[in-house]
Amino acid sequence: MRELRGAFTSRGRRFAVAASRFNELVVGKLVEGAVACLRAHGVAEDDLDVAWVPGAFELPLAARTLAATGTYDAVVCLGAVIRGETAHFDYVAGQAAVGIREAAEATGVPVIFGVLTTETLEQALDRAGGKHGNKGWDAAMAAMEMASLLEQLPKDAGPGERP
Repeated sequence: MRELRGAFTSRGRRFAVAASRFNELVVGKLVEGAVACLRAHGVAEDDLDVAWVPGAFELPLAARTLAATGTYDAVVCLGAVIRGETAHFDYVAGQAAVGIREAAEATGVPVIFGVLTTETLEQALDRAGGKHGNKGWDAAMAAMEMASLLEQLPKDAGPGERP
């Protein structure tokens, strides 16, 4: 039996972060966490790009476009959708999740879901560097691990094969 696991090495790899400006108080902290993680693991300044989009609903298109360039080993999507008094939360959170998954499947590049979906602003801040850590850091860790793992997988995987 052969066991394949991704590593958290990132030197020489390129990463993109797609971040939502909506709820930027929270998302800015997620971006700081993701960037700090990638830098701590050896990603060079020139190998990291951050693209800001209006809101979480726009993340999938930006992620798919970034991934399709073939420039990046992984794309990290960061946003915060906080439940309000309307059904808006359900539509935005669900479509962002589906679109981010589809971006990864369509391009064969890891596209990481780092979108917080919380009931309150306090819960979001707790997950953006507060008492529950920084989910931006966690998403960057997942990006490094998936980029490493995909290098180990067979290259003739068929549809969605990495470019």
